[in-house]
Amino acid sequence: MASQLKIIAMTVDGCPYGCPTCGTDTFSLEAHGLVDAIATVWGNCVNYHSWEDFLLTPGDLDAIQAASSGRARAEDDDTFEVVIGGALLAGILHPELTADDLKKAARFHWQRIIKPAIRKQRQRAVRGVTRPVKNAAKNTVAHAKAAALETAWGLQAGGHQPDPGYTPDPVNACPFCTEGFIKLDTHLHDTTSVRCTVCTGTGEID
Repeated sequence: MASQLKIIAMTVDGCPYGCPTCGTDTFSLEAHGLVDAIATVWGNCVNYHSWEDFLLTPGDLDAIQAASSGRARAEDDDTFEVVIGGALLAGILHPELTADDLKKAARFHWQRIIKPAIRKQRQRAVRGVTRPVKNAAKNTVAHAKAAALETAWGLQAGGHQPDPGYTPDPVNACPFCTEGFIKLDTHLHDTTSVRCTVCTGTGEID
């Protein structure tokens, strides 16, 4: 005996059938009793209304269950169509979970949640490596231009004579790099080091 049927929509001879109190077409039918001859069928809707269904018997619930189409794919509806007491009952049962439902849910979770998250992490990691490389390239070009301008200015001014009494300032090595460069631990690019932005590649600090 089918003890309960969950129904999304049902018609009797083409007329909508639902809760007699609120008219909703989403409800369940339950058989109360151990013996079909004395058991009754009760309806319960999603709005918490209950009623005794005098149209159906527990055996009719079995007939509806036997007439259901079932579901093979996630997009299928579990439909039924059966003649009971000369009336045609047709409708849609609440879907039971299938293997295809689980497969579609897993694919949706991968494509909409996990895969975009992995893509964002990869892009963030690549940006973290390429940014210092790009900055190093810009600094190298800037230093080369500055050196060229300094040389050109010296030549235009007629050069200069070295000061025999000049004593260079003591050198303070930069604590953040090795001779003006920072080594990169990366396998994504051919560049293995970038110019230090603290000492601007001089290897010294004031």
